[in-house]
Amino acid sequence: MTIVVETLNLGGSGPTVMVKDTIDVAGHPTRASSRALQDAEPATRHADVVAALLANDCRLVGKVSLHELAFGTTGINQFTGTAQNPRYPGRIPGGSSSSSATAVAAGLCDFSLGTDTGGSIRIPACCCGVFGFKPTFGRVSRAGVMPTETSLDCVGPFADSLPMLIEAMRMIDPGFGPLPEVEAFEIGVVAVDAQPEILEAIQHRLSAAGIRQMSVSLPQMSAAYAAGMVVINRETWKAAGHLVDGGLVGEDVAGRLLAAARTTDEALAEAEAVRAAFTAEVDAVLAQHQVLALPTMPDYPLRIEDAADTRAVLGMTALVRPFNLSGHPALTIPLEGKSGLPVGLQLIAAKGADERLLAFAQALLCRSEQGGN
Repeated sequence: MTIVVETLNLGGSGPTVMVKDTIDVAGHPTRASSRALQDAEPATRHADVVAALLANDCRLVGKVSLHELAFGTTGINQFTGTAQNPRYPGRIPGGSSSSSATAVAAGLCDFSLGTDTGGSIRIPACCCGVFGFKPTFGRVSRAGVMPTETSLDCVGPFADSLPMLIEAMRMIDPGFGPLPEVEAFEIGVVAVDAQPEILEAIQHRLSAAGIRQMSVSLPQMSAAYAAGMVVINRETWKAAGHLVDGGLVGEDVAGRLLAAARTTDEALAEAEAVRAAFTAEVDAVLAQHQVLALPTMPDYPLRIEDAADTRAVLGMTALVRPFNLSGHPALTIPLEGKSGLPVGLQLIAAKGADERLLAFAQALLCRSEQGGN
């Protein structure tokens, strides 16, 4: 089941919410599921998103675990334990916001909050068969969220339905406006390498909605994937590298942190150049197509016993991490492949067009249920 690291009972009588333990709740420590932070002092104030939830009469019922220090994609954690995937038993829950996804999938809350630096909302949402949304970078306040400094990380919601996900965004984003009307049912389908059943599931859903599909390419996507890891490594080492010396960080994460310490200034400069080029590439494609579609993951989630080496499974973020680098909003919609395993349909829109993206997703789901009418 979900790993709840602390049970809470804060707020009113509205939707129940759980939050990732990188998000401050006043009076409670933020430990990021790491033994190295087990003696952390309680937070002195709520993160902005927590304050917003409470102001909207939500009931905060728990803080949940994650891949240690939010530095991994599988959700496997030897310190807190690994959250079990409620809908796909034996499969990884995904990371780093693993228990934020499993809490929703298990029906323990109406929605949850996680964070997404390189796919850390979309990957667990896909693995667990729920909706997950990474807003435009900078749109939702990160005040009171670990790490303090980042050029990639976003706070966003998980939910078991799109209407609840949209309601969560209205609560945590004061600037979130009404959803616009969707008039053009056309989408740019990004050509990517993925398991055939996954591509088939996505094609089936888009076709069922009667959406006109145009094939598009993003030639710099692979470079953006690699550049995103360079930026993640530099920023995570800066935020958490000091914890390694205490010997309390898990072996897998400690090893990755020490490797991240070797990120050079030259590599970072090259990554920033790729960021600028890829962002311009995505912006140009989105000037022609209001929404882009591609899989969330290129393959089905691994079984837990096959995912012990985090570095060996980083490829599962190949289709999500580039959009952290570029900062575009990204939504994953839960589907299933012929094997009965989870597939994510990822939708991307222009920066700041979060409402348009969610409106398009809502129309897509409605049309697919009605046979494209």
